[in-house]
Amino acid sequence: MIPRIAEINDTQQHYLDFINTLKSRGFEGDLSADYANRVVLSTDNSIYQILPQGVLYPRGIEDLVRIASLSNEPAFRDIVLSPRGGGTGTNGQSLSDGLLVDISRHMNQILEINAEERWARVQTGVVKDQLNAALKPYGLFFAPELSTSNRATIGGMINTDASGQGSCLYGKTRDHVLALKSVLLDGSVLESTPLSAGEYEAQVAGNSLASTLCQQVNDLHQDNLELIAERFPALNRCLTGYDLAHVRTEAGLFDLNSILCGSEGTLALIAEAKLNLLSIPKCAALVNLCYESFNDALRDAQQLMGAQPTSIETVDSRVLGLAMEDIVWESVSEFFPSQPGRTVQGINLVEYTADSEQELQQKVKVLEERLAEVMGQPGKAFSYTLAWGQEATKRIWAMRKKSVGLLGNTEGEKRPIPFVEDTAVPPENLADFIIEFRELLDQRNLQYGMFGHVDAGVLHVRPAIDMKDPQQERLIREVTDGVVALTRKYKGLLWGEHGKGLRSEYAPELFGPELYRVMRKIKGAFDPRNQLNPGKICTPIGVDAELIRIDEAPTRGQYDRQIDSPAREQFSAAMYCNGNGACYNYDPNDAMCPSWKGTRDRTQSPKGRASLIREWVRLMQQRKVDLPVQARQQRSGGFMRSLPARTLNTLAKRRGEYDFSHEVHDTMMGCLACKSCVGQCPIKVNVPQFRSRFLELYYGRYLRPLKDYFVGALEFMIPALSRFPAPYNWAMSNSLMQGLMKKTTGMVDSPAICTHSLRLGLKDRGKSFATLERLAGLDEQTRQRTVVLVQDAFTSYFETPLVLDLLDLLSELGFNVEVAPFFPNGKPLHVHGFLGTFEKVARDSARTLNGIEGLGLPLVGVDPSMTLTYRQEYAEIMDRWPHVQLLQEWLADQHEQLAAQQPVHRGRFKLMAHCSERTSAAPSIKAWQTVFTALGQELDILALGCCGMAGTYGHEANNVATSKAIYAQSWKQAVEAHPAEQLLVTGYSCRSQVKRTDQVQLLHPAQALLALLRH
Repeated sequence: MIPRIAEINDTQQHYLDFINTLKSRGFEGDLSADYANRVVLSTDNSIYQILPQGVLYPRGIEDLVRIASLSNEPAFRDIVLSPRGGGTGTNGQSLSDGLLVDISRHMNQILEINAEERWARVQTGVVKDQLNAALKPYGLFFAPELSTSNRATIGGMINTDASGQGSCLYGKTRDHVLALKSVLLDGSVLESTPLSAGEYEAQVAGNSLASTLCQQVNDLHQDNLELIAERFPALNRCLTGYDLAHVRTEAGLFDLNSILCGSEGTLALIAEAKLNLLSIPKCAALVNLCYESFNDALRDAQQLMGAQPTSIETVDSRVLGLAMEDIVWESVSEFFPSQPGRTVQGINLVEYTADSEQELQQKVKVLEERLAEVMGQPGKAFSYTLAWGQEATKRIWAMRKKSVGLLGNTEGEKRPIPFVEDTAVPPENLADFIIEFRELLDQRNLQYGMFGHVDAGVLHVRPAIDMKDPQQERLIREVTDGVVALTRKYKGLLWGEHGKGLRSEYAPELFGPELYRVMRKIKGAFDPRNQLNPGKICTPIGVDAELIRIDEAPTRGQYDRQIDSPAREQFSAAMYCNGNGACYNYDPNDAMCPSWKGTRDRTQSPKGRASLIREWVRLMQQRKVDLPVQARQQRSGGFMRSLPARTLNTLAKRRGEYDFSHEVHDTMMGCLACKSCVGQCPIKVNVPQFRSRFLELYYGRYLRPLKDYFVGALEFMIPALSRFPAPYNWAMSNSLMQGLMKKTTGMVDSPAICTHSLRLGLKDRGKSFATLERLAGLDEQTRQRTVVLVQDAFTSYFETPLVLDLLDLLSELGFNVEVAPFFPNGKPLHVHGFLGTFEKVARDSARTLNGIEGLGLPLVGVDPSMTLTYRQEYAEIMDRWPHVQLLQEWLADQHEQLAAQQPVHRGRFKLMAHCSERTSAAPSIKAWQTVFTALGQELDILALGCCGMAGTYGHEANNVATSKAIYAQSWKQAVEAHPAEQLLVTGYSCRSQVKRTDQVQLLHPAQALLALLRH
């Protein structure tokens, strides 16, 4: 379908020689020169796209030594190395056309925690939230607080000297670095820590490169004290790297870490860090103030600082509006009630922390007394709410953290992008600075959203620009130059929080030629040949190289403009990924992207898959392939017509003929289609949608595996198989047949079909499947208490007792339950890209269900994944789709029937919700609590990731290992930690996975409620 990207040129061969030599020297990590890995790591959270020559994934510091030592050999002294952590940078810091050194895959271990002395030693691939989760039992945490804390690595924080919320109190990353272990370009290991006079003298007396570096840095510092004092801005957020202003600590110690922190990988490969830890405040509160003007919120923040809060964050109405449309709003809406006649244009989040409730109340009381005097006056807040406790404040901060990503979730081709989004000025200048900043943007008719750390004078703003339009792309230079001039006018910086990266071209202007030359000398001492992340911060003297200018590096928009509108529309679910990296969430108890968590492979993530689809579509456009037309042709038939060509192509694939489509296919097949990306990605990247569209086109070119036909046809075959289930069940349990099935279809096993059918179960209860005619003939009194149960293949045929228990539960509650006849839902067809067949099945299903709904009868589904298909996949292809509610959504509104039933026994249960339910229908989880509370029961919701099954995913041979790895990360621990009778599971695949892996049969919530009503 797509030929090899290009013949290997001399440069590519040179880098392949380096990679092969590295492997022969005993490199223990992973080495990737495949196009898929290179494409995925060619972007970060910036506007740029730079294709690397390969990616190195070191397993430990020994591998870093091997990389550096080899690069120091004469044959490879032109090899470019760029370290990479979480890849969340907004300025292209970790992008390179050389080799990327990604430490996050393997070097992510917490090596030591010393709670008594309050420090931790970690590998720099550790994620910030990962570290803080490990520290929480000790009552400690690592500051500062970042919006990307669930995926930002410690190494990335060190290399950008990251700061964030609460920096006025906690400072920056550099302020908490006690020691670093780094690998220098000669392969030596530098252990840097603040040195006393005697320790410094002993260090420089040696003959190592480390000794030379300490001596040179100290000399440069001493020789330029006046210049340093004059040129380094006295700001809380003075993020510079090469920080000569802090080479000497307040205690007079020599600290080389001030040079390394913020150096963005241009000086060394930082492998380990010893970090200072702080005590977690025992109590917290947020005062949430609402304003009719964003500028009022900014100006008032300076007055609020007089009440001595821990931090103040400001958010404008645009960002707040985007939050209201996101899943995150469900958790915070109570703190931002609507006010008749008032429009919120800005909010201030004023945080207080303390070690006792009494102390916290006293602090908040000071602010409340001030507010009482000025509330409602011009320029002041018109209302406020209080959020007390760690749990409540964390929910609001989670909303604020998501603001960065939410700004990218707008309609149209103009998308808010980062390039001037972390300016810093003295806090007292911030309001006036923003007035001029907004004028600069308004003059160019640019839309934007704003939020920031007003206590530190830092503003986040992302103008909306269509980077596919060359005319609009020129605004990057125009706006940046204007903002740089503004920051200088107000004694600030262009880069206040997120580092320089490709904005380094403004460094010479900021620091002046003399001091900038000093910084170049530092670069030359560490990296004389300009091999480490060149083009960023500065270049060594004597090397023929310049800084990369902001309009010289290729951008994603330049690649995207090569894709025409119909193709973009067909794969729109992938096209708008902005690289924010929310899918790299490390937390095993969060549902976001289980395939990423199970593999630590960035190609197996929503961002990775979106990147590969964008590139695949672009390459198809280059070959003049009209993808929408091709899809229509495939759906119109021609299966047999295309069989010879597909057979020949498949044979060529088996011979090893290259096609980038195969790399894209491999990453798509790792997706569980759980849709956590749709619910949790701020941009709403929808992998299952574009995955199915890709598979449809891919299998128009290549033969499908038999397993796809088996899975796709299961809904159609199972009614017949269920009439005589014994042969099927025998085959699924026979080891010989399982081996044959694995070899021929790629499926390793299947659950057994229930021997007692739903039809017989209904007959035992004096019922039969409902017909439209019978439903239409119900009398009005019966109609008022009737609910129609919509079947799905999994529960009806593999868990028939559950459906019957649900029938009994609803009958016990006083409802007339009618069971709709079984008809295929089509979900498996959609997952595997049988889109033409899926559309036909969906329309047939919708026609029947719409007819029932038209009678005014509620429709209720059992399995979350199958039920949500009606409101998601069906909504993509038809204007009117059946409104099938999840059981708990409907049941939570049946107040009268629930109130009439009060079980004698009281129980406390733990809910293990399906990941699709948690991320695509979050309010429905609370609906279960409503139902249980109404019946006098307690229900706690467990925070869990994915179970790893996802329909038939875990039954496929290629996925078994990953499925088990995903299950072990959170579900297995929960199953082992709680009594089985307390655990309730909503998803069929989840119950199936627990039974298959831990041999434990867990109940559905409805079954637990039925048992309570019967006793």
